Amino acid sequence: MSKVMTINSGSSSLKFKLYEMPEENVICSGNLERIGSPDGIFTIKYNGNKDVTEPVLENHAVAAKLLVEALVNKGIIKSFDEIGAIGHRIVQGGKYFKESAMFNKDTESKIESLIPLAPLHNAAHLTCFRAFKEVLPNCPAIATFDTAFHQTMEPEDYVFPIPYELTEKYDIRRYGAHGTSHKYLSIEAEKYLHDTKSKKIISCHIGSGASITAIKDGKCIATSMGLTPLGGIMMGTRTGDMDPSVFNYVCTVTGKSAEEVYQMFNKKSGYLGVSQLSNDSRDILDAVEKGNKLAKLANDIFVRRIADYIGQYFVRLGGADLIIFSAGIGENEPRTRASVCDAIGEALGVEIDKELNSTIHGKECLISTKNSRIKVVVIPTDEEVMIARDAYRMCIKESK
Repeated sequence: MSKVMTINSGSSSLKFKLYEMPEENVICSGNLERIGSPDGIFTIKYNGNKDVTEPVLENHAVAAKLLVEALVNKGIIKSFDEIGAIGHRIVQGGKYFKESAMFNKDTESKIESLIPLAPLHNAAHLTCFRAFKEVLPNCPAIATFDTAFHQTMEPEDYVFPIPYELTEKYDIRRYGAHGTSHKYLSIEAEKYLHDTKSKKIISCHIGSGASITAIKDGKCIATSMGLTPLGGIMMGTRTGDMDPSVFNYVCTVTGKSAEEVYQMFNKKSGYLGVSQLSNDSRDILDAVEKGNKLAKLANDIFVRRIADYIGQYFVRLGGADLIIFSAGIGENEPRTRASVCDAIGEALGVEIDKELNSTIHGKECLISTKNSRIKVVVIPTDEEVMIARDAYRMCIKESK
């Protein structure tokens, strides 16, 4: 048995899990929040306990040191040497990485070069990697990329119709996101597809950030997010796809800069922008039930965009054997699942057991009926275990 830690860092946060591998048992998990602020929060769950403290987390290095010291002080591990590998989630791997990679100078340099494509995420990931390298200098580490799973797309699916010299010079293309989640879901989906020869899956990772992916025989064929996570379906605060001339027109009529409008489209649009109420689907759906017209419009757009992508990917795959709902909304919101399935039902022959669907919150379940031409299943995603598997395989198993 070996212990592997997974790290998912943001600009001011650090989420972690410690696994016993290869059993994939979670020993502890938690989050360090408000890094860089005087009022930090450190939450750690282990052995049925949940400890919450409020330390000053000056930076990621301080957070990393506090975390590993807590593991020893709380008796979760006896020494730092028990941690055999660390897996870091990296949002943007660009064209360079088709799978997880060992952290070395070349990997670090390439991740740094991709900061302009994910300025908040990649910079924070590197800061956190360096922080753990300082605290655990002898512990090998890997990078697992959100974009890697999507590297199997064909040029027709990832090249944008802009002057091709821009594509070549600046690597402007569709990269997608949530790839680790979509890959996990495609693996878990195998149990529902044992009778099918060519496995065609439409995977819907629907949360505050959302993406849809067409998967054939375990490989990504197409995905909704684009150069950045702004593309694809409408989300909690993001626009998703729309007429690109809207960008220029908004700049012109408001006098706002391109950066200001870009931030508006990322942080003040989607559910929040249309409803003028909230970016949380629970608030939106509650307001819909109370007759709020803008909330209804926001939800109708959200459902329509998801249905449109499922229809598009049904054509792209030449049919579909399975539709998966996952992530925060997909796993926990029966009303959204029912609305999407109603929207695609007539065209695709999809039928779900609505009574069963209404009872499913955060657990795996086949919700389609026997009459449905496409199976529909809810599968809770687990990106961390995918990172842990790669870290164990690359740093521990293959070194034995």
